[in-house]
Amino acid sequence: MYTIHVTKECGCFKKSAFENDKQFESKDDALLQAKLMESHMNQKFCQKHHFWVEEDGNTFRINVEERPKVEESGGCCGGGHCS
Repeated sequence: MYTIHVTKECGCFKKSAFENDKQFESKDDALLQAKLMESHMNQKFCQKHHFWVEEDGNTFRINVEERPKVEESGGCCGGGHCS
């Protein structure tokens, strides 16, 4: 059996249809689902966290870390064309 384990269940994860520690018979199925979850979570969740998949034996761990805070720039992107 292969397992997808999310290391930290943030609020967005808890509200989602995803489940933690989901098990699969096939390594390919588990990896595919873990990558789909990673992509969805990085694109659709609130953007407070960054998610990435790491393989550890029969477990595909989805790690979670806080995204760095972006300093306010007064609406300027910093490209040099706003002044």
